[in-house]
Amino acid sequence: MSVYIVRRLLQSCIVVVAMSLIVFLGVNVIGDPVHMFVSPEADQAEIERVIRDLGLDRPIHEQYGFFVLGALEGDLGRSFVFGEPALKLILQRMPATLELAFMALLMAIVIGIPLGLYAGLKPESWSSKTIMAGSILGFSLPTFWVGIMLIMVFAVMLGWLPSTGRGDTVAVFGIEVSFLTWDGLRHLFMPALNLALLKISLVIRLTRAGTREAVHQDYIKFARAKGLNPKRIVFVHLLRNILIPVVTILGLEFGSLIAFSVVTETVFAWPGMGKLLIESIQQLDRPVIVAYLMMIVFLFVVINLLVDILYSVLDPRVRLQDQAS
Repeated sequence: MSVYIVRRLLQSCIVVVAMSLIVFLGVNVIGDPVHMFVSPEADQAEIERVIRDLGLDRPIHEQYGFFVLGALEGDLGRSFVFGEPALKLILQRMPATLELAFMALLMAIVIGIPLGLYAGLKPESWSSKTIMAGSILGFSLPTFWVGIMLIMVFAVMLGWLPSTGRGDTVAVFGIEVSFLTWDGLRHLFMPALNLALLKISLVIRLTRAGTREAVHQDYIKFARAKGLNPKRIVFVHLLRNILIPVVTILGLEFGSLIAFSVVTETVFAWPGMGKLLIESIQQLDRPVIVAYLMMIVFLFVVINLLVDILYSVLDPRVRLQDQAS
């Protein structure tokens, strides 16, 4: 087990280093931020001064070297626009994004698993076919369009929910959260649902496929032959086994909820990391863009590592296959 964890840790470190190089080089070929900060009437001396102040006069490999040294010290650069550490700006917005992602994940579990279970147990019913048709729509409809439709229906036409913003927040251990206030929950519901639609569809299809496979297994037939209560068979024997791959996939998909919340945060003006990224791209604020992408890479790596370790605990065959290879 310890060898398996060490191997995964080394692989994760290699991924982070490789992605840091790709992200830094990729972002530094986008546009010229100097012209965002100088007047069109500025002379060449003023332009050169701004270039030196931003550190853009150094060769790209030196800029990357300073970036790596700073990252090891917890410094991912200073924002060109705000004049503050980029990592500080990201961490200030992270609670809002994590709150949105956790709520979307919860919706995917609470809605997707029961619907997928029902569709798998009664595949020929009209309601099951309707559920599966709806899951296809969840995969197909663009997130930004669904967000606009939600705002139009629930905020404009019905007036039930607020359309933008985060609402009232309360501090928990120094972190502002909105899900503990009624106004915050009202603001959170629509963006979380918009972000969760794709994951709900994914969970429905995974749960249905697992259920259709499990109902024909010998342990289910044996449980029925013993005369066990059908609800016990479903919720104890069947559900316990089909949840392992579903939970694994959801763990991996949680990273994508954080990374792909950009569109949802933009549509609903949710003050998270994604909205900050869009603003930084518009203003060519390279340090913030790099810090955001590196934070996403780090979160992906950590989540995948935790899921790998958890899955190896649940299924020892994973460790055996890894050692054999």
